[in-house]
Amino acid sequence: MITRKTLTTTALFALIAAAPAAARQDEANRGTDGASPPTTTDTLRTKAAAVSVYRDVAIQRFRTRDQRGLTVFEAPKNDGVPFDGFRLEFGAAFTQQFQALSHENKAAPNVVDGVDLNRLVDIGPGFNLAAANLYVDAQLAPGIRVALTTYLSSRHHPEAWVKDGYLLIDESPIAHPLLESIMEYVTLRIGHMEVNYGDAHFRRTDNGNALYNPFVGNYVMEAFTTEIGGEVYVRANGWLAMAGVTGGEIKGMVTRPDDRGPSFIGKLGYDRRISPDLRLRLTGSVYTTGKSVNNTLYGGDRAGSRYFYVMENEQATESAQFTSGHVNPGLRSEVTAFMINPFVQVGGLELFGLAEQAKGKAANETKEREWTQYAVDAVYRFFPGDRFYVGGRYNTVSGELSGFPGQDVSVDRIQIGAGWFITPMVLMKAEYVTQKYNDFPVTDIRHGGKFNGLMVEGVIAF
Repeated sequence: MITRKTLTTTALFALIAAAPAAARQDEANRGTDGASPPTTTDTLRTKAAAVSVYRDVAIQRFRTRDQRGLTVFEAPKNDGVPFDGFRLEFGAAFTQQFQALSHENKAAPNVVDGVDLNRLVDIGPGFNLAAANLYVDAQLAPGIRVALTTYLSSRHHPEAWVKDGYLLIDESPIAHPLLESIMEYVTLRIGHMEVNYGDAHFRRTDNGNALYNPFVGNYVMEAFTTEIGGEVYVRANGWLAMAGVTGGEIKGMVTRPDDRGPSFIGKLGYDRRISPDLRLRLTGSVYTTGKSVNNTLYGGDRAGSRYFYVMENEQATESAQFTSGHVNPGLRSEVTAFMINPFVQVGGLELFGLAEQAKGKAANETKEREWTQYAVDAVYRFFPGDRFYVGGRYNTVSGELSGFPGQDVSVDRIQIGAGWFITPMVLMKAEYVTQKYNDFPVTDIRHGGKFNGLMVEGVIAF
């Protein structure tokens, strides 16, 4: 029986296999000098060489999903795209990984009904579940667009489901001089959307869209969630200020009003291209909620981890244990988090940093726990068009483990990666990853744990 997963996987690798031949043909086309009267074949080659491999941008204030979207954070305030009436655009992103990881631990046996729950499942080389996104974007009026993202297939939810959708307003819908002058600097974003806390979420893999991420895995402690609310941006001369408020939950709720409260989000930063070869960006972000039934700032990535089954027991499934390799501090009732992100781009070199502190607790806890995370990425892009890159990331997380008062643990990860943009919309990348778990209780399956190995991923996004 042919399944959606089989079709997605087959299509992905067929496109990847065909891409090198297309790239070689493109190089051959570029060699046509037109010195002699062209034949019919020469004419076709000349026309093919002149055709752009980039998709036309018809939607305003839009981060493209191809190679042009790299190092883009918030959607641009002014991108030069003219308004030419209502436009409806569709896009998609697909990924497939080959995983060759091994893991081990030193946890004490935890036998329940004859099964040792601390015995790691046996894993070996193989292909992971393919992931896919569907995008719908519509230009409604000058500077006003709507965006919708649907996960067609994801690790936690194999069925299709909507990730987020929002309305973005960058120009005044009313022809009034005062409103028009205000909207020269202001942007409004309203809906059920990926909240803009920190800058790391702009460089992460989002289910099927892994093109912005120079590595295969995301960060160990993932600050990523979707909530219902609105954000107001003010931008001028490289400065950025943002304030937002949401319902504090990953989905809408009207019950248990005494247990719920709004979440407040803020960001302040500076982003400036000093010269053609030098760009500097520095932002600080805050996220806080005083009470929540189920806050998911660190558990909102329902698409799941790229490292399947690592540090999981023999009863695990890829959908139920979809966060394998991640650390969720479990701050579900109250949380206040701060993140600082420096970004420096010098020629083909990119340096991105993350310093984060989160404090809060779960509903059954009386004392707050604190977690910190640090990470640094170094990526060097080279060759004409920055088609190739190499990079490395160091990521460390530490904090007090839930259920073990006073028990501080830490997790360290190193990722070494490389990638090749076969075309601006097709990326092949690989990484070697090693992750260690430190000071976990002997009764925890992660005690003395580590995993390492090779990951290879193909990406198509447009």
